[in-house]
Amino acid sequence: MIHLAALLSAATAAAPTQAPPPVESFLEAPGPTGPLKGTMLSPGRNAPVVLMIPGSGATDRDGNNPHGMKAATLKLLAEGLATRGIATLRIDKRGTFASAGAVPDGNAVTIEDYAADVHSWIGSVRHATGARCVWVLGHSEGGLVALVAGKEDAAICGLVLVSTPGRPMGQVLAEQLKSNPANAPILGQALAALSTLEAGRHVDVNTLNPALFPLFRPAVQNFLIDALAIDPTKLLAGFHKPVLIMQGERDLQVGVKDAALLKQADPAATLVLLPDTNHVLKPVASDDRRANVATYADPGLPLAPGVVPAIADFILSPP
Repeated sequence: MIHLAALLSAATAAAPTQAPPPVESFLEAPGPTGPLKGTMLSPGRNAPVVLMIPGSGATDRDGNNPHGMKAATLKLLAEGLATRGIATLRIDKRGTFASAGAVPDGNAVTIEDYAADVHSWIGSVRHATGARCVWVLGHSEGGLVALVAGKEDAAICGLVLVSTPGRPMGQVLAEQLKSNPANAPILGQALAALSTLEAGRHVDVNTLNPALFPLFRPAVQNFLIDALAIDPTKLLAGFHKPVLIMQGERDLQVGVKDAALLKQADPAATLVLLPDTNHVLKPVASDDRRANVATYADPGLPLAPGVVPAIADFILSPP
């Protein structure tokens, strides 16, 4: 006769072990006048680490901003990657949110400044985790920061460019402005202002329709002049480590042609096009612009199904 205790012991031994939940911690890196701050989510020791760079403006470490963006794209991505054994660090950019003290003026920045902070973060991550190198993921404008940072950091494992422009920013902004019919009354002024900034000159906002002030306000014009001069394909052409280019096919801000240009610049890169996926990596099943934009304010809507597997498979694939 088999003893009951033996049966219970055998059943326990046969049961699969469940991975412990990921551990959230807070990390700092040196900034110019104060610390840069971010959130690390780690599934355990020796996990590969992805540093996530948010998109433009006052976008926080979760991928949200005070102007209605609540999609929580980067937070959801971090949680998804943790289930695949990948650690992430998502950050507040210098001069914003918890990193507000890193510089005196959060508007007085350049893409190069943000790239310098990437190098600082990589040093802190390697010190905290012992990682040999760190993957750098940039979303939207964050992809430009990743490309600039990739020029000179041997401790970058590779780049993940998500919804990243493949053209100079002025061309992308012009296309965005033209695509929205509501901009018709101010389109001429907006395009003229862009051309002026592309030429390296400032714009007198007093001559513009007040609706254009948020885009061209004086405090951000130096940043725009700097950013508009960047050609992402030239940066990528000189990068010789693994690159993933991920692009949603229903993105209203960056197009499939941008991803194609990036792929052309780096034929060895992995290109993933996601059907029915928009700029914030949420599922969108139609061409309805209002339905697409509505997902930007919905943190409860999960990421499109192909997002996490594509990034995880790329990072975990053998070199």
